[in-house]
Amino acid sequence: DLFFMWKRFASLTTWGSRRFVSSSESCFNVLGIETSCDDTCAAIVSSNGTVISETISSQFNVHLPYGGVYPYLAARAHEENIKPVVMETIRQSGLSDNIEGLKQHISAVAVTSGPGLQPCLGTGIRMAKELCSTWDVPLIAVHHLEAHALVLRLPGIRGVQFPFLLLLISGGHTQLIVCKGVGDYELLGTTLDDAVGEAFDKTARLLDIKPHEK
Repeated sequence: DLFFMWKRFASLTTWGSRRFVSSSESCFNVLGIETSCDDTCAAIVSSNGTVISETISSQFNVHLPYGGVYPYLAARAHEENIKPVVMETIRQSGLSDNIEGLKQHISAVAVTSGPGLQPCLGTGIRMAKELCSTWDVPLIAVHHLEAHALVLRLPGIRGVQFPFLLLLISGGHTQLIVCKGVGDYELLGTTLDDAVGEAFDKTARLLDIKPHEK
């Protein structure tokens, strides 16, 4: 399903989709970038679902004193970490040791376009656009929650078949969704105010419960 998911091009401003057709029907690689909240992440993944390389830069200790994610600090950390994270992902892949040399191995760049913290999302989107310009490849804007839903269909995760019922719980979202197919979802219910993750953070602050430093 990654092959079809990454062939779908969603603009940065709408939920609409258009098809991105790879120059080859054989296996191809996509560089993915994620900066929606407090971790700076990048990965190179094959259309057959193989994770070639991945890098995560955690901000856990940055936000530890605040009992939750502090958006301004998160955005600043993303700015500092995004290029080193991408470069480390390239190095780990073994495909090239520099950005220019990776061009022949990458068919598109995917980036989380939302939902998420806007200043943080912007960092990833700018980096993705820069790489797309350098490599002359398409930019694929990935809906954050759709990615959570479809990760269940990655090879090696039992291959969940459509349709399936999904309870999506994250820091900012708690939703019950029927996943009928790629791009075909029915929202059955969602929280009216805070998501489960937010409720845990706020309760912990009220009780003065501190997470353990990593």
